Amino acid sequence: MLCAQKEGYSKYYYIRRNYEVFSENDVRALPFIRQYIAEAKKDKDYGKLYQGYADGVEFSSDRNVKLKFADSTIIAAKLSRKDALVSSAYLEKGVVYYFHFKKYQLALNEFLVAVQYADKDTDPYYKNRLNYLIGVVKSYIGYYDEALVLFIKTRNYFASELNKNQHPNILYDARRGYFNSLHQMAICYRNMGKYALADSIVSVGLTEIGANREHRQESGYFLKEKGISEFRKKEFSAALASLSASSVALSKINDFSWLTVNYSFIGKSYLGLGGKTHAVRNFEKVDSIFQKHGFIVPEVRDTYELLIDQYKASNDVEKQLYYTNQLLKVDNVLYRDFNYLLRKMSKEYDTRLLNEDKKRLENKSAEDNLAKWGLGTVAVSFAATMLYYKRRAKRIRRKYAILEQKIIARDTANVVISVQEKQDDSKLEIDPKVVEEILHKLEDFEHKEGFKEHGLTQHKLADKFDTNHYYLSQIVNEYKGMNFTKYLIVLRIRYITDKLYNDPEYRKYKIETLADECGMASRNHFSKLFKEINGIGPADFIKRRLKDTSKEQNLTIETVI
Repeated sequence: MLCAQKEGYSKYYYIRRNYEVFSENDVRALPFIRQYIAEAKKDKDYGKLYQGYADGVEFSSDRNVKLKFADSTIIAAKLSRKDALVSSAYLEKGVVYYFHFKKYQLALNEFLVAVQYADKDTDPYYKNRLNYLIGVVKSYIGYYDEALVLFIKTRNYFASELNKNQHPNILYDARRGYFNSLHQMAICYRNMGKYALADSIVSVGLTEIGANREHRQESGYFLKEKGISEFRKKEFSAALASLSASSVALSKINDFSWLTVNYSFIGKSYLGLGGKTHAVRNFEKVDSIFQKHGFIVPEVRDTYELLIDQYKASNDVEKQLYYTNQLLKVDNVLYRDFNYLLRKMSKEYDTRLLNEDKKRLENKSAEDNLAKWGLGTVAVSFAATMLYYKRRAKRIRRKYAILEQKIIARDTANVVISVQEKQDDSKLEIDPKVVEEILHKLEDFEHKEGFKEHGLTQHKLADKFDTNHYYLSQIVNEYKGMNFTKYLIVLRIRYITDKLYNDPEYRKYKIETLADECGMASRNHFSKLFKEINGIGPADFIKRRLKDTSKEQNLTIETVI
């Protein structure tokens, strides 16, 4: 108490009292903050210096200024030599990247560093807030299985806090953490194709919130998921009701990211009911938000494809051209922010086709003679199509030849899967004996093809190895040069690629069977990963291999004759 009184009357208290009542992003606070920082520098009080820079992050209105202040909080925190402050500084910088820049990979990097500095005695609420933010970022960029593990932990923590006799404000924060964790779990389950689990969680969330007006925001998130589920089931009228109610709640907090998802699914629901005018109106709301914020999520990309189709049907060349240009801009943003997730998406309009359509539409808009233009376009399109397929065949031959050499050299995908003896220069802070033991277990795991097990996760394998998932994750990253998910994928794809190359029986299998054989549940997921790692799709690889083996057989017959 004495310390608190002394602090209460310090010069820092009097300076901070001038601005602490201001709202977030209120730049009137900045002159006082600079005075606060100057005093902290003069006193070499790095704890206060950290606080001053953290206040700069809160009250700056310019996101670039916020980022500069966030960088300074890290410097001050490190000078204080207090790991808890360093962890908090990295967390807040990650929040700046996440909320103000929408740069998810950069945010995730900062959050992961924050974890490293959070000691065992760190406040559980802080730890779970950090886990939640890491989970949200992982979910946004498509790592749903990894995010789900974190959300289950935060859900359990906040649920346990609700059973304690605590101050109403603490209980309110715990309820928000609980409901937000449930919401994120539902998103993960939906994107993983586990719709029954997603629907069950949404039902629990809406039931527990009920008519509680304190949690209208959280209710809006659950209604969003409910509406998406109803759309999936083709219950279009019900979907419209849920999504519209969700949009009212989310508009009040200006959550433009999820609002675009709502508008997209509202538009698609209207299309399902035959209401094209209302559908287009909601699709255009998605574009309006994109124009204003320069941000979009992969989930609503197809909105632009639908807009192009609608205006193509009505022969509105100008609108087709506009939304073609917009979709090209959207793809630039998505490739920058969601590269991993976008690679897994099925797209009707890819960049090549969009650029072709853009040129075609520009020409069409400029030409006076529609018939002449149409005939020329057909000819150009035919030539372009023929050229495309010719180049594609050549590209496939080249990719196949490269892959064949890798198979023969047992260097598939240029990834070394065997144990790498580089413990001497390892940066891991793990007992070398533990590292060696886990490496040998990984070698045995690869040799016995344990990676073929369905539903295998990092946590399950860690349990089998009698170790914790953190050690396993760190060792895989250090010695395999990739995260656990990528490591498992590479093992599976290399296994099935070698089988297809060497065993003719496997070339008779359907793609679904090949996916199942190497431990993957989805045909599409398998095909995309196969192409991503090998540079050629499984169907094209099998076709080329069959062609090669047929030539070899013919040559053998001719030699015998």
